Amino acid sequence: MENEGAVSSFMKVLVSDGERSARFYEGLGFERVQSEPPFLHLKWRGTADVYLVSMPSGVGMEARRGVGVLLGFRTGEGGVDAVAARAAQEGVSFDGPTLQPWHTREIVITDPDGYRLNFIEPA
Repeated sequence: MENEGAVSSFMKVLVSDGERSARFYEGLGFERVQSEPPFLHLKWRGTADVYLVSMPSGVGMEARRGVGVLLGFRTGEGGVDAVAARAAQEGVSFDGPTLQPWHTREIVITDPDGYRLNFIEPA
C-alpha cells in the first residue's frame, strides 16, 4: 500500500562538516527536518530528502566526493531565478541559468564538499 504524500526520493551525501553543510543548504532554501549525528536530515520543497552524513575527523573526503554526479532538484515555485537569487544573497556562485536542449532551464551550485546541485525548471 503506497503512502500518499510520502517523499519517494532521497540521497545521502558524505560531508566533512555537517553543520557547515546544513547552513549552506538551508541558505538555498532546504528545510532542516532532523539533526541526529552523524545524520542531518534536510528536505527540498517536500519533494526530496537529503541526508548529510558527517565523516569522522581524520577521514579524508577527497576520493569520496560524487565525481561526475549531479544531485537534481526541481525548483517549484519561483523557479531557477528564485534559487539563483538565494544563492547570490548567500554569496554562493553558480553556473547558469542555462537553457538545455531537453527543454529545461537549469543552474548548478557546488556545495562546500564539492557536490554539484542541479536546480531545474521546465523551459
